[in-house]
Order: sequence, then C-alpha cells, then structure tokens
Amino acid sequence: MFTPKYPPQDTAPTPTALAQTTTAPAPVTPAPVVVAPVSNRPTVQLTPGSALALAVGGGAVILVVGAVLVSMLLAVAITAASVAVCAVVLRSILNHEKGR
Repeated sequence: MFTPKYPPQDTAPTPTALAQTTTAPAPVTPAPVVVAPVSNRPTVQLTPGSALALAVGGGAVILVVGAVLVSMLLAVAITAASVAVCAVVLRSILNHEKGR
C-alpha cells in the first residue's frame, strides 16, 4: 500500500537512431493553418428569470457591503469624536488646575 508505483520505462528510440545523414535540402511546404480548438465545455445559457435573479443578488450583495462599510465609517467617526471630547475635557481640567 505504501510502496511507490513507478511508471513504465520510456520506449522511445534513442536520438542517435533518429539521426539521418542526408545532404539533400528539405522540400518547401506551406505553413499549416492553425485552427482554434473547439471547447467541449458547455456554454452558460441565461434565461430572463436567471438574469433577473443574478441582478437582484448582485444588487443585494452591493447593498450589504455598502451598509457594512458605512457602519464601520460611522463607528470610526463616533470613536474619533469621543476621543476629541475626552481630550477637551482633560485639557480644561489641567488648565483649571494650573490657574489656581
């Protein structure tokens, strides 16, 4: 079960056996025409109902992401305002102590 399984040995002929010693020039042949391969994957067919569902779903995702981002921005703004109020209060307390 845990022993490795090796693929069979390569049965291709050695490169020295393929070498030919001809001195005649090779005949000129026209370049082959390259044709794009045909895909075997099925194409996606959108019906009007599925297109509408896709649009509604995408809109809902955009609204949810927008609501989350706006709420995070609001949380940062509220935190910044509260820190600013605390700083003003502390500054006034410290200035009042110096004035005495």
